[in-house]
Amino acid sequence: MNRLLLVAYPKPYRSRQGEEVLACLAEAYPGRSWPPPREVAALVRAGVQARARATVDDTTRPWWLDGIHLAALALAALALVPYLQDVWHWALRIDPGQHAIAFRFSGWYPWAEGPTQVRLLPYGLLPLGCLIALLRGRAWIALPAAAAMIWAGATSPGRTLFGDEGKAGLGYYGLGTPITARDLALSGALCAACAVLAFCRPSRLRRRSYRWLAPVVLAMSVAGSLHIISVSPAFQRGWFALEAAALIAAWVATDATGDHRWLIPVAAVAIVRTQAIVVRPDAFMQSFPDLVVLILLTAPLPALAFTAQRRQGPALTE
Repeated sequence: MNRLLLVAYPKPYRSRQGEEVLACLAEAYPGRSWPPPREVAALVRAGVQARARATVDDTTRPWWLDGIHLAALALAALALVPYLQDVWHWALRIDPGQHAIAFRFSGWYPWAEGPTQVRLLPYGLLPLGCLIALLRGRAWIALPAAAAMIWAGATSPGRTLFGDEGKAGLGYYGLGTPITARDLALSGALCAACAVLAFCRPSRLRRRSYRWLAPVVLAMSVAGSLHIISVSPAFQRGWFALEAAALIAAWVATDATGDHRWLIPVAAVAIVRTQAIVVRPDAFMQSFPDLVVLILLTAPLPALAFTAQRRQGPALTE
């Protein structure tokens, strides 16, 4: 089990010092397959810092381009989350029946008609395709997928390509903030980010392994098997914990390097979600008080900026 902790470290570090770290853990905690929680947190923190330093040391691309790439990945994941169950059911030809994600359509698609009309594809395929293309550094493929998300949200209901769920279905509800596909701020920001990536030296984009899709597939299988929808308490708590972990990782990376690239995805997600609260306050689920949610959304931005500035101060004096 100790080898799982090494995943937090970059591959060159694992090749050089992985066995040494495992030997130290075996000597410090004999007979235990897993170190104490404090040691686990310290190892993961050190791994995030090592990955952050390796990213900053790679000068093949400017920091702002890498930041926009991270922002596009975060926005694509944000758009995909509400439709994990839907895409899983469609891919395996599972009839969701009464477990359809609050969509009027509940038939087995595209081979059976539901209460309204048949659809050909689930809307979630668009952000999923955009996410896969961005992971592989193919912004020219992600751009039309993001543009199709805008088209699906802007067109009137009744089309049979994605059905009605792309417009009237439930959207993202992390921290009680609903973002439906009809809200074009998310898809518009994603399309803008993909356009920048596609026209600003796309060959320099970082290409990540398909192994990064493993958490997405796992989330799809869990959501599809357990019928966890985006309004369930389990979804709310799980996604909140994941967001908190991502923010902590961004802070650790910024504190270790003083680089501003991790501020860009945090700012993009915060702006999109804050816009959803301001524009549609009536749709707010009140899982947290409004002021608490707005503080949680906006507080990480000055915190990350201050951390980067503080970290860069000693480096400049040296």
